[in-house]
Amino acid sequence: MAHIDTVTSPGLWALAWRRLRADRIALVAMGIVGLFLLALVLSATGLLAGDWEEEVGVNYAPPTFLGAQTAAERGMEAGSAEAELPPPENPLDPLKDVIRELRKSGAPAEAVNDYGIKDPLEQEMNEIRAAMPKDGKAVAVRRETLPFGADKWGHDIVKKTIKGAETSIVVGLVAAVLATFLGTVFGALSGYYGRWVDDTFNWFYSIFTSVPYLLLILAVAAVLQQKGVVTIVLILALTGWTGTYRLIRAEYLKHKAREYVMAADAIGASNWRKMFSHIFPNVSHVALVQVSILVVGFIKSEVILSFLGFGVPVGVVSWGSMLNEAQNELILGKWWQLAAASIAMAVLVTAFSLFTDALRDALDPKLK
Repeated sequence: MAHIDTVTSPGLWALAWRRLRADRIALVAMGIVGLFLLALVLSATGLLAGDWEEEVGVNYAPPTFLGAQTAAERGMEAGSAEAELPPPENPLDPLKDVIRELRKSGAPAEAVNDYGIKDPLEQEMNEIRAAMPKDGKAVAVRRETLPFGADKWGHDIVKKTIKGAETSIVVGLVAAVLATFLGTVFGALSGYYGRWVDDTFNWFYSIFTSVPYLLLILAVAAVLQQKGVVTIVLILALTGWTGTYRLIRAEYLKHKAREYVMAADAIGASNWRKMFSHIFPNVSHVALVQVSILVVGFIKSEVILSFLGFGVPVGVVSWGSMLNEAQNELILGKWWQLAAASIAMAVLVTAFSLFTDALRDALDPKLK
């Protein structure tokens, strides 16, 4: 008996991966996104940018390629202000008469400073100086320049940008997954059951889409009245499920009348089993594409919220909070924090958008 070779046709995911490998731009974009995700994991575990809060540079230290600035250019050194004060022997010193009276009062010489006033912190400062090691290792010298500059407190901008990416990407990913979950469940119920269930969800969909998106998220943020990463995730998820709902509902309306669903109904499968065990695997690629699309939008939304003061709380750094700080720094001509956050966000959003477009084309059944 002759042996008959059987040829197995590739599935949807195999075809999608084959198309992605043939698209060089998609591979480059996927590699950039992978690097950002790797940086996120390393930052979350403390292996990268774990010491971003250390004040390693002088205030507003410029990038290395610009060179060091003088104290007057930094505008933050006390020495420049003190240099403008008149010396103690100046006859116009407004404290001259007060000092003369204090010295006449007979205060012990060792208890007063040059102005005849006792220093209330002298003992504490002497104790601190005595406790410091003599080898000088405990005294960290702040650097005049850093690879991409420092902020107001001397934090390294590169490390701060990496740490900010952790917050922004986590918010975007978690909110996108939650919004896609809500949209998928709502769309499945609406498309499968139809009638009054469909009318109810369509009513909610119409309300959410009738309000401008930015105004909607600001309204939800004002209602919650709490700042935190969890709050931002809830704000974005509760306002961003509408697009996924519309697409999943259309897919369920189309698939519930197909033969494989009727066969599942004939063998006694429950409605929930038909919805999520039979239909959902055939529309899961739509949900996956929606996740990747929403990540991009939610990262930008988190930046907007944090920039406007509705985002992450004080002490948590994100790209939005960096841009919020940078608006005051621009007045002083310190542009490097703005540039670092903007460049990082632009690179990630562009790469994610290109990868999303390629993934959507690769998973399109019409292109088989």
